[in-house]
Amino acid sequence: MVKKGMGMMAAAVLSAMLLVGCGQNGRDTERAGDTAAESRNVVGDDTDIGNTGAENLSENRTDTENAAGMENQSGGDQTAESGSAQLEVRFGDYGEAFRMTLLDNETAEAIARYVGTSDWRLPIYERDPDADYSVLQYYDIPSRYEIPDHSETVTEAKVGDVFYSDPNRIILFYHDAEISAEYTKIGTFDATEEFITAVEENPVLEGWGNKIIRISQP
Repeated sequence: MVKKGMGMMAAAVLSAMLLVGCGQNGRDTERAGDTAAESRNVVGDDTDIGNTGAENLSENRTDTENAAGMENQSGGDQTAESGSAQLEVRFGDYGEAFRMTLLDNETAEAIARYVGTSDWRLPIYERDPDADYSVLQYYDIPSRYEIPDHSETVTEAKVGDVFYSDPNRIILFYHDAEISAEYTKIGTFDATEEFITAVEENPVLEGWGNKIIRISQP
């Protein structure tokens, strides 16, 4: 009887140990599962951070490209301004050369295009009783040149202003003036003392009775 009772107690202890072991294994499995889930969550967070970094990098790249584009556009504008067309003008056959900066319009472009094919040597007339030669000079262009006219009413002119008057006449002001005329402005000279003196002291050609002006490409 004693032996039979001890055997039953041993069996009970063994069963209890097995139950404890199974419970421990279950808890270990649960912990392992929780740890794996936490690990997955961490990886997911890292992936989001990576995506955010990529988005920021893309935005920074776009901002840099936009800034570069604006800088290039600004540079292009500056180039356009500094590249204004000019003609070289001499008062007299051997006078000093002065630069006339042309406006960006169809009339000025046509004149520059004709001068580019052949230099102009134009007479200066001072026989018009209605013209104030103390402030202006005018030069007639041969009628074979077709020049578009976009005239408008002009009420004042500054020293160095150059206008086109239809048909085929260039008007240069070498002093300020209040006027009322239909002109197309085509260019300007720098109003230096040397320029004014060159216009005023342009000599009359010997044996001809007129002054001349020479216009060419620089």
